[in-house]
Amino acid sequence: MEKILLFFMQGIPEITGVVAFGLALVRVPLRWRIVTATGTVLTIIIYVIRSVQITFGIHMVMVILLLAVFIIKTTRITAMNSFFAAIASFTTLATLEFVIIKLFLLITKLDQQVFVSNELLWKLVGLPQAILMILFALIISKYKAPDRDAWRI
Repeated sequence: MEKILLFFMQGIPEITGVVAFGLALVRVPLRWRIVTATGTVLTIIIYVIRSVQITFGIHMVMVILLLAVFIIKTTRITAMNSFFAAIASFTTLATLEFVIIKLFLLITKLDQQVFVSNELLWKLVGLPQAILMILFALIISKYKAPDRDAWRI
């Protein structure tokens, strides 16, 4: 039960940040109720996919496709730009995760195996990237003026 709670504690803000970042890239105004609900639903889908015994990484391909479809269906953004936003958003997340974990291990001098095996520490170190994704989305929205007519819903 603790693992599930930790997964959602870190996953919901992280995927909410991914959704917000993707929408901000294509100039869709950030409607936080929709963004948070979408982030929560995508996090649940990721949890279900990862719980099934399938090849690791498939969940990322599926959630990128789901995010792109969400943007296509709920906004007036083209399919190409929606896929670009989804891929760019997850690429940014992956880059942040890599940099933050490397910095954490460098600063703490903690063994990588010890770090990975500590579920609580692993999830806590993931929170800064979630916060950064949300901050980046806010910054992009501020400097890349959102299109008020971008939403279909």
